[in-house]
Amino acid sequence: MQFFDHDGFNLAFIDQGNGEPVLLIHGFASSHSVNWVTPGWVKTLTEAGYRAIAFDNRGHGASSKSYEPEDYRAQKMAGDAAALLDHLGIPRAHVMGYSMGARIAAFMALDYPEKVATLILGGLGEGMVKGVGDWDPIADALLADDPASVTHPRGRMFRTFADQTKSDRRALAACIETSRDLIGADEVAGIYQPTLVAVGTTDDIAGSPTVLADLMPHGDAFAIEGRDHMLSVGDRTFKKRVLEFLREHPI
Repeated sequence: MQFFDHDGFNLAFIDQGNGEPVLLIHGFASSHSVNWVTPGWVKTLTEAGYRAIAFDNRGHGASSKSYEPEDYRAQKMAGDAAALLDHLGIPRAHVMGYSMGARIAAFMALDYPEKVATLILGGLGEGMVKGVGDWDPIADALLADDPASVTHPRGRMFRTFADQTKSDRRALAACIETSRDLIGADEVAGIYQPTLVAVGTTDDIAGSPTVLADLMPHGDAFAIEGRDHMLSVGDRTFKKRVLEFLREHPI
């Protein structure tokens, strides 16, 4: 693992393989390891001849933490992603994000379009524009002294996940307050890069991948059959489609 500094944060990352670079941006309460290494993404990409670069978002994993909600705006985290490419001397990369990471990736495509060759958005569809429901109970669940006291289903799911990943729950509670900034449909229409939107058919968080893809001039939707928000990440059909997409759109 390596580290670089940006915007007051010390951010952890890995850089493996050779070939066209693929920048991987993980989801809320996750880390580069949980989202990309353990499910086999880094192995899949490097064995296919790509350079896999994955980092821990601010407030997550081995990266430094803040308890100030304003530090976790998606645009600020997109700035971290762009700064990592600059740190590595990479002018353009394929950019792939999952869930919160997909939102960050979309902001990166809008704010740093010259750095984003293609875009892969996993675990977030129409929710990019319309929102993904009430997440206030998740902050409450993260801050609860006793996890057994958490009754909200989604809150319980993320509290369990945060405990499993040994996350800083106070940092995550700050993050969940501000990291869900919506992107307007007119802004999404300005994402001109070839984009793959992939969502599980039993995912009750992300929203329709087709609705989001249809807003983009070069969007393509993919349904991950029989997978929910958590299990879609490592799905083999998802990996197969991503490799096809990358081959279809070389840098």
